[in-house]
Amino acid sequence: MRLLVPLPGSEAFSARLAAAGRDVELGRLAFRRFPDGERYVRIDADPKGRPVDIVCQNADEHFLTVAFVADALRELGAGEITLVAPYLGYMRQDARFRPGEAVTSRTFARLVSSTVNRLVTVDPHLHRFASLDELYDIPCVALRAAPLIGDWIIHEVANPLIIGPDAESEQWAAEIAAKAEAPFAVLSKRRRGDREVEISVPDLGRHRGRQPVLIDDIASSGRTLTAAAEALGLQGFPAPVCVVVHPIFTGDAFARSSEMFSRIVSTDTLPHSSNAITVTSLIAAALAGERQA
Repeated sequence: MRLLVPLPGSEAFSARLAAAGRDVELGRLAFRRFPDGERYVRIDADPKGRPVDIVCQNADEHFLTVAFVADALRELGAGEITLVAPYLGYMRQDARFRPGEAVTSRTFARLVSSTVNRLVTVDPHLHRFASLDELYDIPCVALRAAPLIGDWIIHEVANPLIIGPDAESEQWAAEIAAKAEAPFAVLSKRRRGDREVEISVPDLGRHRGRQPVLIDDIASSGRTLTAAAEALGLQGFPAPVCVVVHPIFTGDAFARSSEMFSRIVSTDTLPHSSNAITVTSLIAAALAGERQA
């Protein structure tokens, strides 16, 4: 029987993941900090001889805890140790853009690869790498949320038009559109720094009357989403529905973005009030060795 060990902040997600799996025990982790900030961890389950999944929805924020738990599990005789990180951080800095910058994606991958035996994640933000295998020295499973998003759109949005925010999203938008049996279009994005973007929209006149559904993998500052919603409005479309995989929404980004959309929903790779699509069945199947369709 597999053992799931939830890290702080991932308890609710882990409970859903355990319920979605078969032959899974949901363990508990005692966690606290000493007065100087050092972490204390204790695994409340027997991992000896068992495959163990460390569940951490934000592995970059809690990496030291991941390392402490993984070492303790190994010393206690655990079998294969898998890090379940639905949102995989440190994928943005995948090159040295200015002299002296750290290429943090490679460093983080090296640290994770030396800590656990396997990695399972959802829609990592691959840009300059074709796959996680170019970064990580351990087996990696990168799951796609597109089929789940397509199913949600079928049941929740009438007469949809799928919109990808930039050229990189074309294949993803096409996959979701095929699942939702809807047309799709892709916008053009030009980034002007970390917080300023310029969006260009092709002529979508032939799709007027449809409900635009803007999709994106990560919503952080919300600038891309709001710029796209504004541009679609200039072509006479109603306020879009927005669906994102990883709902980061820093600061007041969610409140600002909500003003431009009829609805914003996300998957539960990260905990957020917009969570409406769970990826737990997807991850449970991967942990059980079932291939994604």
